[in-house]
Amino acid sequence: MSGTGVTTEVSDGFVPVIDLSTRRTEPGRRAIAAAIDRACVGSGFFVVVGHGVEQELVDRMFAVTHEFFELPAQEKDRSAHRPGVSGFRRQADSTARSLDQQAPPDLCETFAAHVTGELDEEQRSRLGGEWATWTLANVWPRRPEGFRETWHAYLAAMTELAADLMRLFARALDLPENHFEDKFDHHGSSIAANYYPPQHQPPLPGQLRRGPHTDFGSLTILHQQHDRTGLQVRQGTNTWRDIPAVPHSLVVNIGDLMALWTGGRWVSTMHRVTNPPTHDTTSRLTIPFFYLPNHDATIQPMYTSVAGDLLGAEGGGGVIAGEWMSRKLRKLFSGAS
Repeated sequence: MSGTGVTTEVSDGFVPVIDLSTRRTEPGRRAIAAAIDRACVGSGFFVVVGHGVEQELVDRMFAVTHEFFELPAQEKDRSAHRPGVSGFRRQADSTARSLDQQAPPDLCETFAAHVTGELDEEQRSRLGGEWATWTLANVWPRRPEGFRETWHAYLAAMTELAADLMRLFARALDLPENHFEDKFDHHGSSIAANYYPPQHQPPLPGQLRRGPHTDFGSLTILHQQHDRTGLQVRQGTNTWRDIPAVPHSLVVNIGDLMALWTGGRWVSTMHRVTNPPTHDTTSRLTIPFFYLPNHDATIQPMYTSVAGDLLGAEGGGGVIAGEWMSRKLRKLFSGAS
């Protein structure tokens, strides 16, 4: 890697590492946008370095989040997800449900918070009538100290990076850099930290830390521990490629809405988190940020659709972002169709 937008390849060339350190310059933005386009046409995944997010903030975010998940169960339950609020879930549902696949529950605990969760009740009532997590208030744990403040700072940093990535996305698609901005001026983005506890018992048949799924929105920015792997992306129909944990990097992937937006030019790719090897009882923590459009944004394919089974009936027409994501979330959390 270098500071010129040149990329190197990981995962057998399927997932590039893109250096963002030159994104403040015109030649840098041009080169980075071209690299993003190649990545999104190929796998929909890339790893970014030189992203500008302070390592001190990343380390602090990881530390307070990890400390929360290691608290006693009774303490974590004080900030449990319940009607009207978004917070801690002791056991994740199977993410495979979002694709109408049946599987045992994922071996994962989560804590989620939304940008819109800090709005008051009256403001949140304007976020649409769909069954949706972004209409819920955030409930914050009392411990560890500084948790809420750190999450606020991390949300702000991820939002800033994601907004610039969307400008680079526009450039990669030969559009003005501000093309997507009016679709995110009251976005409902979220963080849903994933804690994978030590596995002291064998998993059930077909049970994974995270089952195969695609993401729903425009883009995801993931922090993963540099010394813990497990994230895999599917290549073709039945080949899974590891995404190495590159130090000081973030993993970026596009979601279903971004694939739809491009009429299938870019791909939203299946990914999963595998179980550790037998007798490996280490835990794992990842922190994904989901950059989601405004709930009332109309997502209209910008090119003639070449989307396949991934987008189904929506492949040739537009969708309302909130309605699309609500359908996916209902499947994920309740099994509803």
